[in-house]
Amino acid sequence: MESKIFPGTVESIDLIRQYIKEISAHAGLDKKATYNLMLAADEIATNIMLYGYEKAGLTGDLKVLHTITEEELVVIFEDQALPFDPLARELPDEEDLSKPLEERSIGGLGIFLTVSGIDDFSYEYVNNQNRNIFKMKLQKPD
Repeated sequence: MESKIFPGTVESIDLIRQYIKEISAHAGLDKKATYNLMLAADEIATNIMLYGYEKAGLTGDLKVLHTITEEELVVIFEDQALPFDPLARELPDEEDLSKPLEERSIGGLGIFLTVSGIDDFSYEYVNNQNRNIFKMKLQKPD
């Protein structure tokens, strides 16, 4: 599994986005899948930087690991911020999404977009680290 470490600051988000784009191209993801993965990675990285580190008064890094198999691209974000499972919060449902913006509860939409745009997303807290795991299926050439 290859990895790259980025400082846990908002200034790293563009660099992480570019790295995800490079990984996706190397894996052979199409434009839509690449965009969805970049969007998901951007949302999670932003939450880690702003809430896990900055607002908590902590500093640390974000380690991006990835592996490419014949079936999928797996990208893992590891950080030492406060434990936070993005899936623990109740995500918007059809009823919430049909309401006008001013009637919706705040929060959760970014995570909803994250998990709905990629093939599989999971979270675990292991060895005092948050691990956000993104999986994208690779298209088989005909």
